[in-house]
Amino acid sequence: MIPEAKLGRLVDRFAALEAQLASGELGGGEYAKISKEHSDLAPVIASVEAYRDAVKQQKDASALADDPSVDPEMRSLAEEERADLKDRVARLEHDLRLQLLPKDAADNSSAIIEVRAGTGGDEAALFAADLLGMYQRYAQLQGWKAELLSMSESDLGGIKEATLEVDGRGAYAKLKFESGVHRVQRVPVTEASGRIHTSAATVAVLPEPEDVDVQINDKDLRIDVYRAQGAGGQHVNKTESAVRITHLPTGIAVAQQTEKSQHKNKAQAMKLLRAKLFEIERERIEKERAGERKSMVGSGDRSERIRTYNFPQGRVTDHRINLTLYKLDRIISGDDLGDIVDALVAEDQASKLAAAEEAGMA
Repeated sequence: MIPEAKLGRLVDRFAALEAQLASGELGGGEYAKISKEHSDLAPVIASVEAYRDAVKQQKDASALADDPSVDPEMRSLAEEERADLKDRVARLEHDLRLQLLPKDAADNSSAIIEVRAGTGGDEAALFAADLLGMYQRYAQLQGWKAELLSMSESDLGGIKEATLEVDGRGAYAKLKFESGVHRVQRVPVTEASGRIHTSAATVAVLPEPEDVDVQINDKDLRIDVYRAQGAGGQHVNKTESAVRITHLPTGIAVAQQTEKSQHKNKAQAMKLLRAKLFEIERERIEKERAGERKSMVGSGDRSERIRTYNFPQGRVTDHRINLTLYKLDRIISGDDLGDIVDALVAEDQASKLAAAEEAGMA
């Protein structure tokens, strides 16, 4: 059973947040912060109420079933209800424990995905294009909006690198497990002898922060504008619409030239810069709190191979959780990528729940 005192504190906090929002005394920044906490806590409170209600019903059914003065037929019905409620309480308790686990503050954020061709030349670039398409389709199936922020194409139709914005609540919570090195084994279209090649692409997933999460001073930025260029270096327009922004304190530079409007390119570049700075700060805080993670799940360690796509055998293997699925076509198309993502999320939750229970915190 989850301690009632713990549940009471959650309910009290939710009531306090509602009172603050209704007071009309909060400033813009403070209102946004309180509103976000209220929104995040709302589903938890709904689960608390459902759990409390089931526990009460279970106690009532038990009292009726154990009362010798009650009609035997009524006691029998109460006994059946008690058994059903025992299973329901256990299920609701498990779900609530998962909701009460410490969460990544960025889990509800949208995400920015960077895909880059790794070792393997043209074949790596083609594989990177496959991964980009996989994420675009997966985002569509989740009801998220996916927008290509930038892309550098290779000669054979692959991509050297691309940046995809995935706009949707909770996108980062699922996509963050995609960070790492993805390996492909297949016969390249350019291979006449039919020999299998191994290539790789790297994926980095960044949470997209809200404006209140990252403060950037204009004096810390150097903004350069230039003419956008297409493949081979030719100019694709005659105006200086491309924008490069350099964050002087960190040396991080981002560039955008996808849009014809300089204003739009600047806005997209700022969005990407904000995400990169947010990720740096998150990683710093994470290292201070927990040191190096023991598990690769969700670590975003891009030096490690996380998944292999073997085309001759039609299989995909995620090495972090030893999961192998023999439906490569549906996974690389994005249609069944959710099978792997959901398994990674479940493994992460189970690991955190076991750690919390072992520490006596759950």
